Amino acid sequence: MAQPNEQPAGTTKEKDLIASVPTKLWIGGKQVDAENGATFAVRDPSTGEVLTEVSDASPADAARALDEAVAAQKSWAATPARQRGEILRAVFESITENADDIALLMTLEMGKAFAESQAEVKYGGEFFRWFSEEAVRIAGRYTPAPAGNGRILVTKQPVGPVLAITPWNFPLAMGTRKIGPALAAGCTILVKPASETPLTMLYLAKLISEAGLPEGVLSVLPTSKSSAVTGPLIEDPRLRKLTFTGSTEVGRMLVEKSSKHLLRTSMELGGNAPFVVFDDADIDAAVEGAMLAKMRNGGEACTAANRFHVQNSVKDEFVAKVTEKMKTMTLGRGSDPATKLGPLINSDQRDTVAELVDDAASKGATVALGGQAEDGPGWFYPATVLSDLPADARILSEEVFGPVLAVRGFETEQDGIDAANDTEFGLAAYIFTRDLDRALRVAESLETGMVGVNRGVISDAAAPFGGIKASGFGREGGSEGIEEYLETKYIALQ
Repeated sequence: MAQPNEQPAGTTKEKDLIASVPTKLWIGGKQVDAENGATFAVRDPSTGEVLTEVSDASPADAARALDEAVAAQKSWAATPARQRGEILRAVFESITENADDIALLMTLEMGKAFAESQAEVKYGGEFFRWFSEEAVRIAGRYTPAPAGNGRILVTKQPVGPVLAITPWNFPLAMGTRKIGPALAAGCTILVKPASETPLTMLYLAKLISEAGLPEGVLSVLPTSKSSAVTGPLIEDPRLRKLTFTGSTEVGRMLVEKSSKHLLRTSMELGGNAPFVVFDDADIDAAVEGAMLAKMRNGGEACTAANRFHVQNSVKDEFVAKVTEKMKTMTLGRGSDPATKLGPLINSDQRDTVAELVDDAASKGATVALGGQAEDGPGWFYPATVLSDLPADARILSEEVFGPVLAVRGFETEQDGIDAANDTEFGLAAYIFTRDLDRALRVAESLETGMVGVNRGVISDAAAPFGGIKASGFGREGGSEGIEEYLETKYIALQ
């Protein structure tokens, strides 16, 4: 079994970077201590060691942040769209200038390989550039009433103060694709980052403040007591929008809580993405696409391909070739240049991945590669390939969120479509075929919000990201993304 690459933790560069990051709450455009002075530890997933301590927000701290957001809402909404856009553009440029520091920070607190973090910085920054341009394109309409008895004027206005709850797997991008459109629309916003990865969001808050965002428009509330802090905010009638990225289970609870005040909500929830390879596909291209769709972010992505449905006539060739590719995924500490696959976020996640693999193997799946957690410090799990997956394997219905590529064969095109749709989730799907008619036919038949055709990466700031069914509702990115933060007003004119 390959052992993770070893590299000393806590180099001078890493320590200096950690020392430069805000570690208190970010309220009113500056760092403030938590009311009770409490802190919690942020750990390096590759070693389990503490990187630093961060202020632990309380419900009182959250109430103070909402007070600031409410006080700033009117003036921020009245700020000219061009000015809002220029601030967002300045943030994009600042992210670009500080790209290596942001990437290293994400690698330290989340564990992903440095190259993966660099890619996230580029992707995450694009939401500020995109929405800096969308800020000036918020449009309404003016038309004569069909009955000839007046005029119809339709305008768009910011929905009001927003609460954004973000996950740990993309510490930058999951925040920027919420903050960008909210600020562009004229909304103030509170961000509650995951307790595993608060440092990137605190660092981003500093960059946003330096770019000229007025005080009170953005607050960041790291906390180890998520529900205790966000619950009172959701129950406060002054909050007008809730946006969440995370598990379907938590999303359902948040939607239920938000119903009291009929909050505008957008939910980007769990996924169980199928990757369907037809017999006419370019198998080499499908293997390359599979590596991107499965191993981006080490498999810890809601869009990650979870179930590989491969037509039986090409299944053996696909498994053999993808296994050789997976063998190149070198385990190690993310900051090591040789590392292609970093640790999982924590021991619980590693145990969940191991449990799903063990379940499949116990029911008859072939473990073609990997399949056993690594010993030693850190929360490592190797690149793993499962083939001949049985129909009752839990990994077919549960999101693995790790570097496990599980293959099951199918016979006909309809069999492939049915297998792909056999899930409560509907976020993303991937299909590989040389036949354009088949590509369109299958894409239209798949019950997902997004479909990649002959490509393994589909995320784009200029495209609407989101799912259906148990994967949630609402869209982030594209021209549709800003609409989530706008209310439509109709004015009847004589």
